[in-house]
Amino acid sequence: MTQAEASTTTDESTSARTIARELVAVLRRNAGAVDSQARFPEESMAAIRASGLMGLLVPRAYGGMGLGLRELVDAAEILGGGCVSTAFMWAMHCQQVDAIARFGGAELRGDVLPAVARGEVYIASVTSQKGSGDLFSVAEAMVDLGDMVSFTRFAPVVTGGAYADGYLITLRRSESAPNGDVRLVYAHRRQVDFAVRGEWNALGMRGTRSAGAEIRGSVAHHQIIETAGGMRRVAMESLIPTSHLAWAACWLGTARTALAETTAKLRRQGAAATGQEATLLRIARARLTLELASSYVRTVCDYAADARSHGIPDGRLPDLQIHLNNVKVAAAEASYEVINQLIHAAGVATGYLQNSDIPLERHLRDLRAAGLNQPDDRLMSANGHLAFLDRRVLRPGMAG
Repeated sequence: MTQAEASTTTDESTSARTIARELVAVLRRNAGAVDSQARFPEESMAAIRASGLMGLLVPRAYGGMGLGLRELVDAAEILGGGCVSTAFMWAMHCQQVDAIARFGGAELRGDVLPAVARGEVYIASVTSQKGSGDLFSVAEAMVDLGDMVSFTRFAPVVTGGAYADGYLITLRRSESAPNGDVRLVYAHRRQVDFAVRGEWNALGMRGTRSAGAEIRGSVAHHQIIETAGGMRRVAMESLIPTSHLAWAACWLGTARTALAETTAKLRRQGAAATGQEATLLRIARARLTLELASSYVRTVCDYAADARSHGIPDGRLPDLQIHLNNVKVAAAEASYEVINQLIHAAGVATGYLQNSDIPLERHLRDLRAAGLNQPDDRLMSANGHLAFLDRRVLRPGMAG
């Protein structure tokens, strides 16, 4: 990278953080109504579209910001402090964009990425399936019609699906292919019939409107993402790093803002001066939990970003995957625990009431979902298997 290119990247990175900070007020202003009414955050998403942040991972050649994992984590953490439902949907959109930018063909990139950069296209993920969270095994298949392929896909959870402009869908390569022969297929909203199946009346993350959906449509062959290494390569190099790191940042951003607001209120009430030991311990424990998880996210983010830039030997892949899974689990557990500690520290009037000036009750409900999104138990089971493949128990980035 030349000095000029490095300067441009630094400027864009700073701009992304500035934009995210400007958006937080909009997200926070709408978060309460989004939760209580279980409605899609239209105003907040419209502000993100207009800001240019939808194109954070779109290469500059297509009009985007051309940034990477570190900047994604920065912006996700900031947005998570305003409304975690909105931040989470934006993060999932970025995950889909990254897969197209890194692995889509030239025609698909040219069709989709400039519109994403302009804020015209919000992309939802259609990868869930009934009874399984396996990204690499899908029952529904594409049907080759010659110049097009058609499909019918049911997914029990599609975050923000009814409001999306496009979809990235996992499908079996053909009706005769085994369930593990999976491809990602991009479909624009105009190419599909999208029908909501079920209701999203959830405990938390209510604004994501993550009801199930049935999607029927036909797309051109260039909208299929084909790459050497198949779906596993796309997942390992794009889908998993972007999702686990950005989700973790969203959750921890919510927890960090809650800690700052609660500490400020307790300071005004004189909690520290009066030496309320239980309160002091709760705040200290929340701070420790948050900082440990946040530091781990940053360390693994650097590790994954370096791997994307320079490649990683096959022997190190289990190591990287373990850390990416651990990041998701650690952030899910830590963010929920921070809010739980803050509720104890703040007491009933601030910590438990729905009409409190600090929405800890809402945060607790929202962050309870973190452990269920790609269930922690499943990721830990996978890490148990991966541990036997990784002969070097090393911290991320350690040489050797």
